[in-house]
Amino acid sequence: MKWLVPALVLAFAGTASAEDYKRIVSAGGDITEIIVALGAGDRLVGVDSTSGYPKEVKALDSIGYVRRLAAEGLLSLTPDLLIGAGDAGPPVVLEQLDAAGVKVALAPEGSDVASVTAKIAFVGKVLGLETEAADMVARHAADMEKIAGAIAGVTTRPRVLFVLSVVDGAPLVGGTNTSADTMITLAGGENVAAGFEGYKPMNREAILAAAPDLVLMTDAHAGRLGGIEQVLARPEISLTPAGQNDAAVMMPAMLLLGLGPRTAEGVRLLARELHPEDAGKLGL
Repeated sequence: MKWLVPALVLAFAGTASAEDYKRIVSAGGDITEIIVALGAGDRLVGVDSTSGYPKEVKALDSIGYVRRLAAEGLLSLTPDLLIGAGDAGPPVVLEQLDAAGVKVALAPEGSDVASVTAKIAFVGKVLGLETEAADMVARHAADMEKIAGAIAGVTTRPRVLFVLSVVDGAPLVGGTNTSADTMITLAGGENVAAGFEGYKPMNREAILAAAPDLVLMTDAHAGRLGGIEQVLARPEISLTPAGQNDAAVMMPAMLLLGLGPRTAEGVRLLARELHPEDAGKLGL
């Protein structure tokens, strides 16, 4: 979902000040991770429900879900800055925060690996930590380059089906222009749902024809569906190579889909699962 963000928010985000904000609320697990990694975690007074890493942020006050924020709860924390993911909202709450004197800054959106560096640079600029952000971007780029070199030497490209959830009885899967597709590709897999964009339901016939070698899920969503065993046993999956071989990988949601500062770690973890025969010799 993409909000029609008020012009006042976009204007601030484009001319971010280096003012030393003392009381920050973060809306988006990726943004929270960047703030902490830049050394500004001690300024956080609240985070949204997608923020669970590092574990210390779980002790902070919760401001709700990133797309369903409420002004009253936020203002009770007396923040001077809300910095969030590009889809944070709703817009009316952002307008209320601005009217109350709280600065609002929303990071650029994106589902490719370039969005990681864009978000790091954005947060660094807003918080006046450009040097630290530049160092983090350089480390990220070096890590990703090393991984790309390793992946270039893998001998197979497993066919992967990412299942986000189940909607109206059909698996909701990740196509192109999603963070799931980006991670599958970076880890040396082939996304079997590359025939469409975004997250969409995929019917039984399409899944059987796609013949995935492996099902990929977040651990949280697999748990909500009764466990990965229940997902593999579904009629549209059980007859695929993934279902017949009980081949599935579960990862923490932000590590798999967040496209934050731990992206390289997430790609390595997924690559080891996709290429166990090559992981050792390639240094994955």
